[in-house]
Parts: sequence; structure tokens; C-alpha cells
Amino acid sequence: MSRLPPKPPRPADRAAPSHSPSPRARPASPGRRPAAAPAAAAAQRAANHANPDDPRLSKRMGELGLCSRREADDWIARGWVKVDGRVVTELGTRVPPQARIEVDRAAARRQDEQVTILLNKPIGFVSGQAEDGYRPAAVLLRPENRWAEDPAPTRFDPMHLRGLAPAGRLDIDSTGLLVFTQDGRIAKHLIGQDSEVEKEYLVRVEGGLSERGLAMLRHGLELDGVKLRPAEVSWQNDDQLRFVLREGRKRQIRRMCEAVGLAVTGLKRVRSGGVPLGALPVGQWRYLRRDERF
Repeated sequence: MSRLPPKPPRPADRAAPSHSPSPRARPASPGRRPAAAPAAAAAQRAANHANPDDPRLSKRMGELGLCSRREADDWIARGWVKVDGRVVTELGTRVPPQARIEVDRAAARRQDEQVTILLNKPIGFVSGQAEDGYRPAAVLLRPENRWAEDPAPTRFDPMHLRGLAPAGRLDIDSTGLLVFTQDGRIAKHLIGQDSEVEKEYLVRVEGGLSERGLAMLRHGLELDGVKLRPAEVSWQNDDQLRFVLREGRKRQIRRMCEAVGLAVTGLKRVRSGGVPLGALPVGQWRYLRRDERF
């Protein structure tokens, strides 16, 4: 009887079929985060390696006059800001001064909707928050107090009263032009540390003033150890001076007058930059027109 030939040996390199998934098909472990998109990862790496001496993005945007820092933080959180072509959403991100910063059109549209309001503040109201029982001037910004002859065509919207902040101060016993704005750029322009905007005042005084005293008011006084910027000061009539300042220290004009022996009995702001108080009645307000510039 013939025998069947023996079975050939199994090749050593033939592996048994595997039923385990390939590395590509392996499901992610619970809790494992998916890899970040390349652009986002690159942006994050750049942020992580930023120079600690570089300014924060929000500060840099303010320096460039794009918006206020508060607005910048809001825009960054909304994904409306690009740095060198990449969207940045992390608050506190630092950027080099030469970085190219772009803002989304949505941010520009929001700025276009912001308003600025001019109030002729009466005596007895404080410029900012209520203090010592006195009411803030902002309570006067009601529809019924809008000047009937307001030249601006803007239709009143209750949203115009949200987020308004005074851009400057007027003492409780002073009257005249007080600016409220939703626009951080205007606020910085008027009261920023480097502001050069002129503010004009009519000041009623009691007491005698020598030529030397007048010269000191113009240039030569200090407040709290800090030298004041030069001021334009001139007589309007026997008891009224005209001041033009480019700074706004607390009770500055009253303290300047006290320093040269004068007592202030009345103070009225009549102009901020290129915007005059004009015929706006006391206690009433109007919108800043689009063609007006401080």
C-alpha cells in the first residue's frame, strides 16, 4: 500500500491572521483629546512661546486705536481677532509689536452701532457713580430729556443707554459739557494718558490776580508734586477767566485758582476738542453727529 506524501512544513514567516484592529483604526481611549487642528496647534505653540515682555493682545489693540481693552477682550473671546492670519481666542495672549492684527467685519459693524451722547450737566450731579447721596448725571439720559433741536438724525433706542461711560469728569458744583460714550476709542482719545484734546472752560472768580499770578496759571504750577501742562488762561471780563487745558486732574481749575489767591464761584465747560456745548440747554442731551470730531 502506498503512503500519502507527508504535509509540507508550514512557512515560518506566515503569521496567523490577527483580529486586533490596526493602529489607525484603534479607537481613542476614554478621556483622550483629539489632536488639535494644525493651524490652531501652531497658534497655541506660538502663544506658549511668546516673549513675556511682549504686550497682551488686548493692550496692543488699544494702543493701535482699534478699540478699548474691554472691547478687545470681548472680540477675542468671540473669535473676531486674527494675529498674523490666525484666529486668537485665548485671553491674555501676548503678541510682538510687529504682529499684524486684523478684526472681523462683525466687530466693525458693532462699532458703527455705538453712540456718543453730549449732556449739559447741571450743578448737583456727579459725573460717575453715585456718591455721598448725590445722583449720577447718567440718570438725566432719558428720552424725555433729549434736546428737541438735536441736529443728529439718530433715532433713540434704549440700547443706546447701555454701556455708556463718562469720558471725563465735571465736579458736582460745575456745569457744562459732559461726554458719555459706548466707544472705547473716543474715551481713550478724550481722557487717555496721552490725550492732547483741548477742554475749554469759563470760570467765574473772586479775588485779585496779578500779572505774575496770571503767568503762573498759564505755566508754572504743580499739583500733588506733579508739574501741570501749559494752559491758556485769559480774562473774559472783570470776574471771568477763560481756561483751555489739555489735561484733567481732579478739581484742577479750582486748585489752580486757589494757588494764586482766587476763589472759584462758577465753572462751566463749553468745549471738548472740536465739539462745542453750543445752545444745548442745561439738563438736556443730544447725540454726537457722525461729522463731528473731538
